[in-house]
Amino acid sequence: MKRTKVLTGALILALTATALPLAAQDRGDGPRGPRGPMFDFSAADTDGDGKVTQDEMTAARAARFAEADTNGDGVLSVEELVARAEAQRAQRMNDRMQGMIERMDTDGDGMLSAEEMDPPRSAMMFSRLDRDDDGAISEDELVQARERFGDRAKKMERRHGEHGEHGKRWMKGHRDN
Repeated sequence: MKRTKVLTGALILALTATALPLAAQDRGDGPRGPRGPMFDFSAADTDGDGKVTQDEMTAARAARFAEADTNGDGVLSVEELVARAEAQRAQRMNDRMQGMIERMDTDGDGMLSAEEMDPPRSAMMFSRLDRDDDGAISEDELVQARERFGDRAKKMERRHGEHGEHGKRWMKGHRDN
């Protein structure tokens, strides 16, 4: 039993030790790349000298560990790891929603009304779906639209490949990273 606890603790510590070098990376407060958070140099450069030393990286890891170790016992339990992951998820969600408000808040009140959340071209999209101009979209019109969209997607795939031209450029640019 004691051996199991020691091995479990060692495993958690090993996983944490390999995950915590990411401590200097931004986990939702800033830029993200296609493969996850990007390295936040300014956060890692704690003395502001324009360089990140091994000591600064070690200090960042220790701070992240201490923040996650809520009971201060020097090890991370499953509950502490889950709590940390949930806090990070909540921060990312908060940041996304704040960005959504910043993009869509046309009257500048810091909140979104139903009108502000209405897609700008929703009337145009509705009229495209309403092929018989009766002011309503029938199930048949929706099926027809799906078929038209499917045909268009197939043409684009034949012309540009599975990811299209933009996708090809993105994949090429990120494959080397």
